[in-house]
Amino acid sequence: MSSSVGGVTPEASTVYLISEAHAYLKAAALRAVAQLGVADHLGDEPRPVEELAEATGTNAAFLHRALRLLSTNGIFRQEDDGRFSLTPLGQGLRTDSRYSARWGVVMSTMHTHWSSAFELGHSLRTGQPSFPALFGERYFDHVAGNAEAGAEFHGGMGSFSGAARRLALDEYDFPATGTVVDVGGGTGGFLRDILLENPGLRGVLFDQAHVLPGERPRDVAAERWSEISGDFFVEVPADGDLYVLSYITHDWSDDECVRILRNCRKAMAPGARIAVFDAVVEPGNEPDDAKLLDLVMMMLVTGKERTADEFGRIFDQAGLRLSRIVPADGPLSVVEAVAV
Repeated sequence: MSSSVGGVTPEASTVYLISEAHAYLKAAALRAVAQLGVADHLGDEPRPVEELAEATGTNAAFLHRALRLLSTNGIFRQEDDGRFSLTPLGQGLRTDSRYSARWGVVMSTMHTHWSSAFELGHSLRTGQPSFPALFGERYFDHVAGNAEAGAEFHGGMGSFSGAARRLALDEYDFPATGTVVDVGGGTGGFLRDILLENPGLRGVLFDQAHVLPGERPRDVAAERWSEISGDFFVEVPADGDLYVLSYITHDWSDDECVRILRNCRKAMAPGARIAVFDAVVEPGNEPDDAKLLDLVMMMLVTGKERTADEFGRIFDQAGLRLSRIVPADGPLSVVEAVAV
């Protein structure tokens, strides 16, 4: 009989670790069904896999095997008669779902991400992201210079971040009036949500010219919306009452974040605030999405997910003070800072 350590035998440890090493196959199966739009063909009733295969142009036997695996994750459900249905957790895979996860799943598992994850050992050895070593350029230069990668990234980020931002938006108290500047706000989806929820605010969408949509949302009045192109490492629009940075600070190193935050500090109107919508790494050994996202940052860019103390330090260096952290139900928290 094998001896055990902490009640776990060597055999059980090995079996568990090999199973964990195979976890990437769940992500691969999820990517495949998202690409193929399988969930779009599942409504209120279960369907035979043969019908799903015909609708998606796939092999029924192989599709059955992929859906059977994803049914163990609670995304699909295999009925006793062999048919498959979409569970409530899986509804976000539908293209017509509010804040659909479909393209976020595709972005999170795109080839460049898989390859960078495969070379994570490079990051551990060198302290540098593996993406530039593999592809010869920085991640965001690649996204900006490659139309296909750019479309996949921005579409995926809208999908990836929409639901998380929505949950955080519900928890944060925005000012009743004034100007909110969305720094690095992309195509403006989050700023639109902010303005619709807060009718007394005006919005400035700030990002690089090739990212800005060039038109305001139809449901936001013209006098409440403006777009300014620029580089947040150089300067940001002045006289805002609230500067929002959503999924921005985790992309950059501490020194780079301090540069961005200092520019925000210089531009702030008296009494203004900064609200960083990003993950906050919690202490302890419990499962934490922030710790997963942190490795994504490690392999792609110079950034990282931060603890509360780490946020406090970069704020201090930028002439700001961490005033509070507002947790939300999803992966994001709102980390608020004020000028010193």
